Amino acid sequence: MPETKLYDESHKISDKRGNGSLRREVWVDHHGRVARYNLAYINHDLHAGDNGRVVGYDNAHGYHHRHYFGVVEPIDFVGFEDVEERFEQDWTALKGRK
Repeated sequence: MPETKLYDESHKISDKRGNGSLRREVWVDHHGRVARYNLAYINHDLHAGDNGRVVGYDNAHGYHHRHYFGVVEPIDFVGFEDVEERFEQDWTALKGRK
């Protein structure tokens, strides 16, 4: 059965709060479990490579991984909620960085 896109969100972050944008895409399988995801903090002022993705998490290419200033590294996947929490910690730590 095909996956269903549950979330497709993009939020602009004000200059005061750090600039850039947050991207969140989540697909679920027919059981309602997260099958695919893409979480990204994009800020071309901080990082010109990787289409401006400063930090991000996804499970494309058959494995769970983290992007950080152009470096891609595998992560231990505990659950999607854990990935969302790690992503939030990462991008909020970069707030205000120029």
